[in-house]
Amino acid sequence: MEKSLLRQEVIPFFGQFTILILVAVLSDQVLHFFHLVWVGRYLGIPGTLLILLSLLYSLRKRKIITVGNPKTLLSLHETLTWIGALLVLVHAGIHLNTILPWLAMIGLIVNVLSGLVGQRLLHRSRQHLLELEEKYRLSGMSAEDIEKEVFWDSVTYDLMAKWRVVHFPISLAFAVLTLGHIISIFLFWEWR
Repeated sequence: MEKSLLRQEVIPFFGQFTILILVAVLSDQVLHFFHLVWVGRYLGIPGTLLILLSLLYSLRKRKIITVGNPKTLLSLHETLTWIGALLVLVHAGIHLNTILPWLAMIGLIVNVLSGLVGQRLLHRSRQHLLELEEKYRLSGMSAEDIEKEVFWDSVTYDLMAKWRVVHFPISLAFAVLTLGHIISIFLFWEWR
């Protein structure tokens, strides 16, 4: 019996996300242990800059810029976003005193989840479906039997394929919340 799409792709995907969260929590705890909590306060700046730099891929994909190899920029987008998200999560730690930073952090987490869907699950899930269909076809199954056999995997894939529809609005909401957070920092910073 074949592994289901859920076990082969979805569960490892959430494992990747869990690792990001655990590394952020562990990093925050290390800063606390060594009495370096103040370092975390400033990690939001390089984290945000890395996330902004990762947007080169989006600009290239939409033909706003013409420099750079799209495949290389996609890889750079994924790496910079992961590192930037990690730094921002360590920056946030458990020190969120007002609603805006909490909303920005939730926006970041949802945005990272949405991006990981596109990065990992969609491509590999499509490959999984094609391989299953080919295996069944080579074993002599009828098209109707193949369709019944891969039905739930196909439904899972179709739901995941809708990620593009929500990734951009999620990214935009995260950007607005982050900008609001940054503006509020400048407004309420104690400039001594």
